[in-house]
Amino acid sequence: MPARVPAPGDLEAIETASQDELRALQLSRLEWSLRHAYDHVPHYRQAFDRAGVHPDDLRSLHDLARFPFTAKDDLRRNYPFGMFAVPREDVVRVHASSGTTGKPTVVGYTRNDVDTWAAVMARSIRAAGGRRGDVVHVAYGYGLFTGGLGAHYGAEKLGCTVIPMSGGQTERQVQLIRDFRPDIIMVTPSYMLAIAEEMQRQGMDPRESSLKIGIFGAEPWTPTMRKAIEATLDMDAIDIYGLSEVIGPGVAQECIETKDGLTVWEDHFYPEIVDPQTGEVLPEGEKGELVFTSLTKEAMPVIRYRTRDLTRLLPGTARSMRRIEKITGRSDDMMIIRGVNVFPTQIEELILGDEMLAPHYQVEITRPRTLDEMTVLVERSPMAGSADADAAGTRLAQRIKNLIGVSAGVRVLAAGGIERSLGKAKRVVDKRKMG
Repeated sequence: MPARVPAPGDLEAIETASQDELRALQLSRLEWSLRHAYDHVPHYRQAFDRAGVHPDDLRSLHDLARFPFTAKDDLRRNYPFGMFAVPREDVVRVHASSGTTGKPTVVGYTRNDVDTWAAVMARSIRAAGGRRGDVVHVAYGYGLFTGGLGAHYGAEKLGCTVIPMSGGQTERQVQLIRDFRPDIIMVTPSYMLAIAEEMQRQGMDPRESSLKIGIFGAEPWTPTMRKAIEATLDMDAIDIYGLSEVIGPGVAQECIETKDGLTVWEDHFYPEIVDPQTGEVLPEGEKGELVFTSLTKEAMPVIRYRTRDLTRLLPGTARSMRRIEKITGRSDDMMIIRGVNVFPTQIEELILGDEMLAPHYQVEITRPRTLDEMTVLVERSPMAGSADADAAGTRLAQRIKNLIGVSAGVRVLAAGGIERSLGKAKRVVDKRKMG
């Protein structure tokens, strides 16, 4: 289907600003953000003092590299409100992570922060092809997770009609898509596949649905997954990026006219790429860990926040702001199996390349003796018989060995054998940590 390319008048002036204009704005806002954090957050004052730097030391954008990183553990150590830079009564909204690996990370928003978030989300939806008057079905989870309310406020800001469905109740998701005929769906890519599967179960052809655009985020997904979604649903599958510690979804957005990486909204979020081991800032174009500094956040500024997402910075195309390459892995998602680095998305690519396998999988890590072992659980496609499934499992194991460089067991299950995610997919089950 043809992409909904925006007319020049649809864009904000900053989206096509010159590099000089953008860098001048960033420097001014960065000076404010460093001073705001130093003056009002004890953690930052102590961290800056330990590193021997002061906000006044910032003379250029390159000087940011002199300032210390912020890590998720810093947020946890200051749980719940220790990272706030404004009085608690000025915080109008609190969100938090699930806290599955420790205390949750808590983030706060002033009224201005909520307005900024809605504005960058509206900009993101428009860049994905959304327009005023579109009907937007939000299937991200609402509540403490930032996805649902972030998408909701952004869509309303753009002038769309919002269906605040949230996650889960897959049968009802399909009913509302059939009855309300939304133009856009905002959801995790793995749950989009579960919704498409339910459409087929109900006798509905996903390609005949009203959905024209899917805005997918909250988990890494591959270009091959994009092709699978677009083929299954006859829609444009567009990537969105964000994380609650920085603001939520809406930090970066893929543009529908190019689909060549995600434009970082650099007027609000300053990106760096660093070496994950040394922390050294890497040149544009080199792959490393993504780091963000907020430029306009009032309630909870973040300075050089280490996202653990692996990508690289690229020049702007559809907008003058820089892009990040599509994120398909995180340093903390990486599995080291017998000395080999393995990412779930590498396995996903191989699964999606075999039509006898369905795009539902999990990776189990065990240590039955002294060495780690990896087993891939994957479903067979509806078109595959038992012999086809067995052959596909053998092929997948061989491809993992040849292309990734590690031996893995493969178990091909019947349809429905992998539990469906209602939000972020759980791709890795580490049984070494159990029992």
